[in-house]
This record gives sequence, structure tokens and C-alpha cells, in this order.
Amino acid sequence: MSEPTAAPAVPKARSCPFLPPDGLADIRAAAPVTRATFTSGHEAWLVTGYEQVRAVLRDPSFSVQVPHALHTQDGAVTQKPGRGSLLWQDEPEHTEDRKMLAREFTVRRMQALRPNIQRIVDEHLDAIEAQGGPVDLVKTFANPVPSMVISDLFGAPVERRPEFQEIAEAMMRVDQDVAATEAAGMRLGGLLHQLVQERRANPGDDLISALITTDDPDGVIDDMFLMNAAGTLLIAAHDTTACMLGLGAALLLDRPDQLALLREDPTLIGNAVEELLRYLTIGQFGGERVATRDVELGGVRIAAGEQVVAHLLAADFDPAFVDDPERFDITRRPAPHLAFGFGAHQCIGQQLARIELQIAFETLFRRFPTLRLAKPVEELRFRHDMVFYGVHELPVTW
Repeated sequence: MSEPTAAPAVPKARSCPFLPPDGLADIRAAAPVTRATFTSGHEAWLVTGYEQVRAVLRDPSFSVQVPHALHTQDGAVTQKPGRGSLLWQDEPEHTEDRKMLAREFTVRRMQALRPNIQRIVDEHLDAIEAQGGPVDLVKTFANPVPSMVISDLFGAPVERRPEFQEIAEAMMRVDQDVAATEAAGMRLGGLLHQLVQERRANPGDDLISALITTDDPDGVIDDMFLMNAAGTLLIAAHDTTACMLGLGAALLLDRPDQLALLREDPTLIGNAVEELLRYLTIGQFGGERVATRDVELGGVRIAAGEQVVAHLLAADFDPAFVDDPERFDITRRPAPHLAFGFGAHQCIGQQLARIELQIAFETLFRRFPTLRLAKPVEELRFRHDMVFYGVHELPVTW
């Protein structure tokens, strides 16, 4: 009897750094739900169709408590934090904790942050202008702006913000062993414990202080809850927005016709940000889930205990979802992309991210009308080794 054939590996190589990995579209066209082999060496279900991905993300039968980390080399699952961590929670705790945190992320409250975000963006662009080109836009703008915004929101001291940035990058790597990731998590835990104690002693106008004073009859919001919530949101909100700023700027500078449209009509900024989010969908590996019961998905039976990866990037390029998906067009009517996920775990900070991106891109290209890449795109280092895709550096001049 012949040995069973291993499922093909999930494509990762990109011939164009701004498009999904080569071969992913062929897999989606052939079978939007199929078996595949992942970086860890484990086989699981790969879901690439838009409707099928949405079905996974909205179905509580798919749990986030996965037995293997499919996208890391060793497949080890680090210890999951408890209450307040959101990303690693199932019902009913997830709904309860998200409801408490969502009160601090309403559209109205996020809109009220616009003046502070504009100030932070202006100050960084002032410094860039004073320095003169060429500069690394990731180091001088894309990384520090989201770090300042989210640190202000949490009341993190200015002197500790560079360390938060460093930890965020260390925790998002997929090419290191679990010990290195856990070490970064321990450093983060120490910083957050200090921050929580400081806020308890001296409450301010920040998110942690607001949670401390929240009506909490069940006693859920203890120090560990505050640390988990702050850690999850600090890391996720910083790294995702930073990646989008760097990668989005690179794409726009590489597509002068689209950038010209934005410069001629700044009111396109909302459309432009939505198209950037769809086109770049930086969660390059997708959302990992495990079936808690037998489920039929796309005509395929997924057994209880089997793992599933909902490939957001593949879904956002599904021709069944959007016409001519490989065409980047900032005048395209915004579509319900999956860059922020879908269902119960959809990004709680998506409105803040949108506001940051709109202000940052509009101001950057208005302040520097002759901004251009100082290095060809093919020479840039892209973040193939990280959870969130982006550029490690972006040399620009004007």
C-alpha cells in the first residue's frame, strides 16, 4: 500500500510584493476549502474563498483555542492570557470582556482623538522636514506615530514608548522559537504591571484609568484583566497600523497614477484607505481556528478537532467578492473587506486605525508633494517573517 501524499504547502513566495503569494488564486479557484501543509509541518484546512472565510469567522463552532500554531516553525502554542485578552477568548467570556472594552472605542470617542492624532503626525513630519532627505519613513513616521497614539490612549509614559515598539516587533515574529516570544511577553508583562499600578495610584484621562473606574459588580476587572487588555491592544494596535502606514506609502509611491488622483482630490482619502486595507490585507497568514464539532463548509466536512485557517488576504482578492481584484484603484467603491477580520473577533480598534491612516496619508502627501522612493521597490525588505506584512524600512526623499 502506498504512503498517503502530504497536502501541498501553503504558498508564501510573492513575485510582486504588493500582491498575494503566487498560486493562492489557483488554490481558491480549484477549491476554496482544501487541505494544506503549513510552516509548522502540520496539515489543516485552508479556507480561501470570501464567503467561506466569513462563514468560519462568524461561526462559534470554530474556536480560537487551537492546539498548534500553524504559522510558526515549531508549532508551539504559547501560554494564552486570561480575561481581557480578546484575541484568545471564546464565548461567553469574549463577549463580556469585549463589551466592557468597546465602551472606550466608540466612533464618537475615536473621532474626538483627531486633533491629538493630527498633532502627533504634524510633529513627526516637522522633524522629517528639518532633518532633510533621504529618511527611513518606517523609523521616522510609520512606527512612532501609531506608538504615540496608542500610548497616549493608555497613558504610557513617553520614555517607555520605544521599548513598547521593540517588544511589539519581537512578539510578531514567526521565525523564532517559542522561548524568544515568551521572553518578549515577560518584558511586556513587567512594563504593564508597572503601568497599571501607576494608574491605580494616579488615575488620569486614559483607557486604563477608565477601566479601573468602570462599574464592575462581578470583580472581573482586576490587575490581570487590565494587563491583558492593555497588552493585547497596545501590541495589536501599534504593529498593524505601523505596517499599513509603511506598506501603504510604499504602494502609493509605486503607483504614481493613483497617488496623483489623491493629491488632486484629497476627499478621496476615505476611499483610498479602504482600498489600501483591502489590497494589502496585512494579516498575511490568516486567522487560525479549531472546529469544536463536525461542520460542513463549502461542501466539505470538517471534523471536530481539525484546525482551519481563514486566509483573509486570499478572501479579499476573491473575484466573487470584488471585480478585477488585482487592480489597485482608490476610486473603487469601498467593499466590505476582511482586513479587520469579521464576526465576533473583528478588530475593536478599526475606527481608530481608519482615522490614523486617513490623517497620516493625507498629511504626508500634502506636506511633501514631491515625495518619492529613494530605493527601487525590488530592493526593499518586506516583512515575510512577521505575523503582519509590511516593510522593514522605507527610504524616501523629496
